[in-house]
Amino acid sequence: MSYDKFSHQLPAPCIIETGIIVNKDDMRRLLTNLGRVRYVHFLDGKIVNEGEGCILEVFSDSQQSTLIANYSLYINVQSFDYLHLCQSSEKETYLELVQDNRQLRLIPCLNPLQDSRTQNLDAAELEAMVTQVLSAKWDVQIDEDDCPF
Repeated sequence: MSYDKFSHQLPAPCIIETGIIVNKDDMRRLLTNLGRVRYVHFLDGKIVNEGEGCILEVFSDSQQSTLIANYSLYINVQSFDYLHLCQSSEKETYLELVQDNRQLRLIPCLNPLQDSRTQNLDAAELEAMVTQVLSAKWDVQIDEDDCPF
């Protein structure tokens, strides 16, 4: 008899509201839809800086940096050892990206269930909107060129 017949495969982890996430794909999945966030950067337990911005990209690449500047966050999950999913005393969920003595706390600014203005636009929809705006601008410029005034 083979040992394989008796071995049991462990179920995948199930993390609800709080826990530690080490899988980079799981980290990326949690971070991708956050949108606008408040961030607090801690080093050795002390606040180094804080602000607000939009998460524009979440990726996994050992050759690139996590960048936060000009209200924009580009988060590389490879920059962190794990993600700590936490809850505040008001039961609001926030995320802490941890790497050694550095933590980057991300606090969502919008709750997609409460804000009806929140929409997920895919790249094709966004490109179509930009095309419409540019086309309208060109139409106005053409009309102005034809106008004798």
